[in-house]
Amino acid sequence: MNPTVNPRRGYVLGLTAYCVWGMFPLYFKTLEGTPAIEVVMHRIIWSAIFGAFLLLIWRHPGWLNELIKHPKRLLALVLSGCLIASNWLTYVWAVHNEHMVEASLGYYINPLVNVMLALVFLRESLRRMQWMALGLAGLGVSVQIWQLGTVPWIALILAFSFGLYGLIRKQAPVAALPGLVVETWMLLPAALIWLWLSPEAVAAQPGFWGSKEMLWLAAAGPITLLPLLSFNGAAKHLPYSTIAFLQYITPTVLLLLAVLLFGEPFTASAWLSFAFIWAALAVYSWDAWRILRRTRKTGVI
Repeated sequence: MNPTVNPRRGYVLGLTAYCVWGMFPLYFKTLEGTPAIEVVMHRIIWSAIFGAFLLLIWRHPGWLNELIKHPKRLLALVLSGCLIASNWLTYVWAVHNEHMVEASLGYYINPLVNVMLALVFLRESLRRMQWMALGLAGLGVSVQIWQLGTVPWIALILAFSFGLYGLIRKQAPVAALPGLVVETWMLLPAALIWLWLSPEAVAAQPGFWGSKEMLWLAAAGPITLLPLLSFNGAAKHLPYSTIAFLQYITPTVLLLLAVLLFGEPFTASAWLSFAFIWAALAVYSWDAWRILRRTRKTGVI
């Protein structure tokens, strides 16, 4: 084992990141009096400020020169920034409007969306069990459309925006912290202009600056970045396969909060839809574990 790798530390950091992400509604529920779009504008602003501060402490040598040498990466970060902002907006709106169960569905199907995106954009071939997992997930979404008569737009937007975000970041390799800082700084002018052109915004009201509400909104910066840093640290100490299994913690915590704490309904049709999704994840996870085990034994996939 690499002496610099500490699995115990990796598990602590990974569990911290995914549990914090799952408990985000506890924070966003305190901001229900602020429109979701304004919450996201503040999240961009304070993440940009807090991220720049962190970059002064945890330096990433050469990241700026790399971006200058590869301007296409900068363009990719503009696009990925727009995707993550749309993901944030959808998520906050879902929390404010009691659609957390559907939001959890989005993060459950996200790994399967990643598989589909790899098929379409990276021309990766799928194994039989991966096709089976995608089919079960498709059935789960179809059941919800058939039972409720509506497309689960929140779940699909969350899954596809985050999936496309990961795909773009994979094609434009930039470390997690510098990448998010660049994304938020590229979005910063739009956020500031929106606040300036919105006299009805909470931030435009007298007495906002220095108020308790301002402090809650400013907390969006560290709340956004600290779990990201924990995740980044976990990835250095744990195999990617372990990280892939830990990611199910976030939608599980989100679903439990939605049903047990905030009283969102979990109907029979929802049970059926989620059953197909969970079955798809079980097939997907079993296939990933089986391939990983074979790789470790033979050294080939």
